Amino acid sequence: MTAAKRAPQPGAEDLTEHLRDRWSVSVFDPSHELADEEIRLLLEAARWAPSAGNSQPWSFLVVPRGSAGHQTFVSHLSRGNSGWVPRASAVFVAIAQVGVGPDGNGPKWSDYSHYDLGQAAAHLTVQAASLGLSSHQFAGFDHDAVAAAFGVPDWWKVMTGIAVGRHGDPSQVDPRDAEREERERVRRPLEEIAYADKWGTPWS
Repeated sequence: MTAAKRAPQPGAEDLTEHLRDRWSVSVFDPSHELADEEIRLLLEAARWAPSAGNSQPWSFLVVPRGSAGHQTFVSHLSRGNSGWVPRASAVFVAIAQVGVGPDGNGPKWSDYSHYDLGQAAAHLTVQAASLGLSSHQFAGFDHDAVAAAFGVPDWWKVMTGIAVGRHGDPSQVDPRDAEREERERVRRPLEEIAYADKWGTPWS
């Protein structure tokens, strides 16, 4: 199975291929490793995402599989994620700055820090797709425990993990994880999310 075979339902066929063929892979190749240059490119993509007033209120914990940080992180995964996340080549833990630090520095537009972090995460996943890699964003882990284990300051908030790696063989994993690969990809129709004139009036 390849990502190209998981193209979404009609309506997305004209999107750029990195968006059209995107899906949340749950079966990663446990032998694949990310090169340092690939990790750097993913982080650069996140670094160049837009933000309010160029405040860039984001940070990432980089935990490649096999590292001490990875061992720490996976110990705090939820039960449902503990099977598939450790097989990814690396996890990028996305963190938003939500307050002012002791030095008085903080995001001038902190109300938008979660929005801005989301853009940085999206940029990272699109860059991953351009490298032929797969990604899966998730929130099923003990956020407070991860923050404590990695010494994340109180004025930062651990938000999500982004698993990145190469798609693996579903026949080699637990059937429950492989089942995720078969779920139909669907989205709400545009008339339910895009309005014109007033709320609830479909744009088109």
